[in-house]
Amino acid sequence: MILEIRLANFFSIRDEVTLDLRAASINSKKAKALKGNQFSINDNQILKSVAIYGANASGKSNIVKAIRFCCRMIFQSHSHNEDVTFNFSPYKFDGYEDKPSSFFIRFLIDHREYEYAFALTRNEIIKESLHYYKVGKRKTRTRIFERDEHAGKTKREKYKFSTLIKRPFDVAENTSKKTLYISRASQMDRELGKEIFRYFNEKFILQYFILNNEILKHRLSVDKAFLLSALQIADSDIVDIDYEVEKVRAKGVSISLSDSNESITQTGEQEIEKIKLVTYHKHSPETPFDFETEESDGTKKLLYVLLNVIDIIQNGKILLIDEIESSLHSSIVEFIVDLFHKSENSQIIFSTHNTNLIDLNKVRKDQIYFVDKDETGNSTLYSLYDFKDFRENMDAEKGYLQGRFDAIPYLSDPSSLIIELENG
Repeated sequence: MILEIRLANFFSIRDEVTLDLRAASINSKKAKALKGNQFSINDNQILKSVAIYGANASGKSNIVKAIRFCCRMIFQSHSHNEDVTFNFSPYKFDGYEDKPSSFFIRFLIDHREYEYAFALTRNEIIKESLHYYKVGKRKTRTRIFERDEHAGKTKREKYKFSTLIKRPFDVAENTSKKTLYISRASQMDRELGKEIFRYFNEKFILQYFILNNEILKHRLSVDKAFLLSALQIADSDIVDIDYEVEKVRAKGVSISLSDSNESITQTGEQEIEKIKLVTYHKHSPETPFDFETEESDGTKKLLYVLLNVIDIIQNGKILLIDEIESSLHSSIVEFIVDLFHKSENSQIIFSTHNTNLIDLNKVRKDQIYFVDKDETGNSTLYSLYDFKDFRENMDAEKGYLQGRFDAIPYLSDPSSLIIELENG
């Protein structure tokens, strides 16, 4: 589970921003009534959801984009060649293009708390570190490894290790300035490296994904009742959904991805299994509809999202989504967020314009974040919890729309523009 993320010098983010998923100490009646919005591991109280609000071009999507880039570095950088330029942009003003960008994440794997961090320019990794916390009478931060490419010329000068990684310098000798050590350690079969890699690759879901055939068939069988109920909440008249398995011949494709390029190679024709979804409607429950060609885009998007969400919730994963309301009704977005709140320990981090969620009867103050861009183009991130004078009996949605927390667009009167258009 994620406890905290910090970012600096990515895209419009100049100064370090912090997204904190550790629940604040809020003892109000409303917060206590929302105990399902958090869960406990060790001595950590952890939020199940965080929503990020902001005006268009404020930088809220850049928060998501930066997190995705950093996570992908962990499971892709072992394949980087010496000519790779990292696929992100630092803050473009005031000389920050030449300064390092930094990423920090505090997270839990099997009740053990880790801190992982790295700093890089567009051309090389400069620093990297991994620590964990021993839990006892007193919580102790312990180094697993630290890396500083400016600390000397040799790997022995650049790296410091504990005993938790076997033959650590074998990995270091095979780690270039284009590669994260933890990514190379995973590739070289070091258990701790593989554990960290699997966390980011399997538990931290960076966007909705295509389920493989076996998972899809399982979900459509085991979770059909839930899916139908959710579709009906969305005002759908679908009363049943089934699937057919087709064998089709198709050209195999090998896809190679990196931060800088993508290559696709055809590997010859082969027979593959294709799942065809079929739906049935209330008006004529015996008449089959081809899901892909005869259902609306909104219905297709909703089912696709729900299949993802079920997998994430049942397996205690974390979902990162930009503009969660895309093609979804606001009530469906609330329904999805509520599913996470009713889960045991899954998490969702999302950006949104859906102000219906700014409701302190449904979420805590520390679950609402705002992004605002100042006059220098720097995006700042802060929480509703930071506004100590805002009481929980006030209307938070109304306060946001009135500009009390900034992070909304300020529009001028368009009359002059209309006159200009009319006059050619």
